Amino acid sequence: MKIEAVDFFYLSMPEVRDIGDGSQDALLVRVAAGGLVGWGECEASPLASIAAWNCPMSHSACKPVSASVLGQPIDSPDDIRRINALVRANSLDLLQADHTLSGIDVALWDLLGKRLGQPVYRLLGYDRAHPKLAYASVLFGQTPELTFAKARTQRQAGYRAVKFGWGPFGRGSVEDDAGQLHAAREGLGDDGVLLVDAGTVWGDDVQYARQRLPALQACRAQWLEEPFVSGALESYRQLAGEANGLRMAGGEGCHSFYQAKNMIDYAGLGYIQIDAGRIGGITPAHQAAEYARAKGVQFVNHTFTTHLALSASLQPYAGSAADDLSEYPAEPSPLASDLSCGALQPDGDGYVHVPDGGGLGVEPNLGAVRRYLVDAEIRVSGRIVYRTPEI
Repeated sequence: MKIEAVDFFYLSMPEVRDIGDGSQDALLVRVAAGGLVGWGECEASPLASIAAWNCPMSHSACKPVSASVLGQPIDSPDDIRRINALVRANSLDLLQADHTLSGIDVALWDLLGKRLGQPVYRLLGYDRAHPKLAYASVLFGQTPELTFAKARTQRQAGYRAVKFGWGPFGRGSVEDDAGQLHAAREGLGDDGVLLVDAGTVWGDDVQYARQRLPALQACRAQWLEEPFVSGALESYRQLAGEANGLRMAGGEGCHSFYQAKNMIDYAGLGYIQIDAGRIGGITPAHQAAEYARAKGVQFVNHTFTTHLALSASLQPYAGSAADDLSEYPAEPSPLASDLSCGALQPDGDGYVHVPDGGGLGVEPNLGAVRRYLVDAEIRVSGRIVYRTPEI
């Protein structure tokens, strides 16, 4: 069968607030081939990613993503890998192409899995999917009191591990951050697993991050995520060497396997966190998972949006029993919570299970797609190159 159509649906909450919540808008991708439909999602700015699909060619290595996808045969996993590599080559200088490719690649795996009646993880070569301990992923409260309340709420909801990130953390004094960390620890109790995400707030400045190590260690944080931007490999490695058992985590900003490889090889990470909606899809995410396992670095999914994206993020490492953690969006926007049919709820022990149905095992709620759909149009020289498609 051949890829007949690729459609992009720009979805958004009525109001997008200036907070670290990436679930306030979404770019849903629909791929059609052989009478079947596959769905994917990009973790990216929707309009910029749509433009990368439709933009005019600038030169031979800066073609629109559509030039490498439409009309391509799609009959086996090798076809998906070939298409992924073709987009990388033909859109080498189109920097948004990685995000656009991510949603397409996810949708292709979903479509092929449906055609073959197999979950994606089996197409990737895994015999079975191992459950992952879901850690509730939430933002820090604006005050320690609010962070304490959030920690209590998530423990009462059954989560044994909670990650706090962004918000005011790292933007005030060392004492402010210590107050936040102690509040999180108190709310979680002695046996709760505390994970901390600094959201790249310190750029590459090791000194600022170093000042927070005593409180992180006193509160028994298991990891410090993204103290620095993804490319600051020397800063990561230096802080990891000083952290006394506190492990570094990062990688959600990686847009290719090679960026992930560099972080695994040179950043001193204990955990590599990959988003299938950013790295170029399930194809390079699985490649990164296999490489991390060979290098003794634990692979963890990154996802903060819908359960369609959650399923996609779990597939690349589903077959690895050793990689046993899963980020779980515990405070999704109404858009994110409404968008998927069949949520992947943690079981009574706090584990999330990868669906066994064909493809991703999660379908979009088309009623929700209609509610949040943004009407958009892109014109070039008076010609319409994109218009919001029919659902």
